[in-house]
Amino acid sequence: MTESCYVLGTKVSLVQIPGLIADMEQTIEAVRGRGPGRYAVLTNINCVMSARRDPAYRRVLNHADWAVADGMSLVWVTRWLGAKNMERRCYGPEIFAAFCERAQQRGWKFYLYGGAEGVAEQLARVLREKYPGLQIAGWDSPPFRSLTPEEDTAACERINASGADIVWVGLGSPKQDLWMAAHAPKLRAPVLVGVGAAFDFFTGRVTQAPRWMRENGLEWLFRLFADPRRLWFRYLVYNPWFALCLLLEVTGLKKFPRD
Repeated sequence: MTESCYVLGTKVSLVQIPGLIADMEQTIEAVRGRGPGRYAVLTNINCVMSARRDPAYRRVLNHADWAVADGMSLVWVTRWLGAKNMERRCYGPEIFAAFCERAQQRGWKFYLYGGAEGVAEQLARVLREKYPGLQIAGWDSPPFRSLTPEEDTAACERINASGADIVWVGLGSPKQDLWMAAHAPKLRAPVLVGVGAAFDFFTGRVTQAPRWMRENGLEWLFRLFADPRRLWFRYLVYNPWFALCLLLEVTGLKKFPRD
């Protein structure tokens, strides 16, 4: 099992992208075609603070097979707590791109689940052009509403029938994390990974922050200016609240439950 630490009661796996990919590869080889799947969540401050307000969501994150640090702030916190191997964030698009290259060589099949209508299909075309020989076993862009039980069962059957080795889920957090936790036991694909906005980045629907901002903990500022109406609460309320809670935790003034 990947070593972990807990930040405000939420698990953070102490792994970097090469280690995560190696773990995923071993899992695929060990349980290929048999399942149940193991799932990876990309954790950031927004996830941690959402988990503080919602114990059910906290359990989803804490029971994930991998809960990697998607934000530089969490990387810095884990280093401060003693995890010296934590140098870079596990950024969803980088995980995705690195695994595309590995899947080309190993013949692993992808299933793309998420995005707005037509985005998953567009992503499949983009990936086939960029990574010749990459096997896209199927795709699905579910409606934003909740699926009926019949629709949900049909979606699981399509994924299982595809023979996918890894399901990439682009529903955004917390929705994608909740979906993976609920569906991993039903799927034969060995690995499920929630990659958030990677679908939109790869298809050019959303512009990424410059690399220097992403690597220095400033992506939040880029995203805030790009979409202030949607993100102001996340960054201007959650970030200071996180800092205060972290101070209370490390000084021993407050303990945060893990379950």
